Amino acid sequence: MKHRIQSLASLILLLLLVQPALPQESVAVVAPPSEAGEGLDLQVVGELFKEAENLEAFEKALNDPESGVNNLDLNEDDEVDYVRVVEEAADDTRVIILQAALAENEFQDVATIELEKESDEKYNMQVHGNDEIYGADYYVAPAHVHVHTWPIIHWMYRPLYRPYRSTFYYGFYPRWWRPFRPVHVNVYRTRTVHFRTRPTFAATRTTRVRTVTRVNYKPRTSTHVRKRTTVTRKASVTRKNPKTGKTTTVKAGAKRTKNPRTGKTTTKVGVKKTTKTKGGKKTTRAKGAKKTKVKKGGKRRR
Repeated sequence: MKHRIQSLASLILLLLLVQPALPQESVAVVAPPSEAGEGLDLQVVGELFKEAENLEAFEKALNDPESGVNNLDLNEDDEVDYVRVVEEAADDTRVIILQAALAENEFQDVATIELEKESDEKYNMQVHGNDEIYGADYYVAPAHVHVHTWPIIHWMYRPLYRPYRSTFYYGFYPRWWRPFRPVHVNVYRTRTVHFRTRPTFAATRTTRVRTVTRVNYKPRTSTHVRKRTTVTRKASVTRKNPKTGKTTTVKAGAKRTKNPRTGKTTTKVGVKKTTKTKGGKKTTRAKGAKKTKVKKGGKRRR
């Protein structure tokens, strides 16, 4: 009996050793909330900044048609927007603005690269997506890398340094650049996958550059972009009322409003709404239909 128990224990131990390892817990991915934010991957922007010798070279790499890193078409004219680089500075803090000129006197800040120097070997750095395009508090920051070894850091923090300002604007571009058509987001991800697989940068909701408010910088926003990013993509939601047993499905884009006095919930006109009762009956209000209420007396009113 004792021998059988020992054999069984040995068998269990062997099975535990040879069984495949369980998959690791998935990590939450911070992603832009709008389609506009998918036209320029900020992790790729960080990689280009890391490899550039100066901001002029960085601006060229950012807009290079061959690499296709920039796939932004914010004014929806079926041409990729040229993103110029403008820098502001205060003491040892730098704000590098990536700005798209969408028309004459019509600018949209896409993102900022923010830097602060604590010591000769200690720099804090992050890429901050503009709220209109990437949503609130969208950052891309280095993960366990030595920022002070990057060539562009030595160039920016050299003595007698003057902030960089691009000489290009809407309608006036460098000779090597020509407007080109944007590609589908899946094609864009294929183009930039070799940048995104590197472990240098990670998306986060937490800022790490505390002195950025010292720099006199006010974001510029275009009305074209504001209209485009007003609607975000949301999945359909199904809710069940525990009291009545009714199941309600509201499709993407619907806006539900609850009256605190009456307790009634209203769905905005223009979105299909389906309600299923206990008896299995379904009621669907088509897009654009008006909501109808029934009084106790049986009369209908609109």
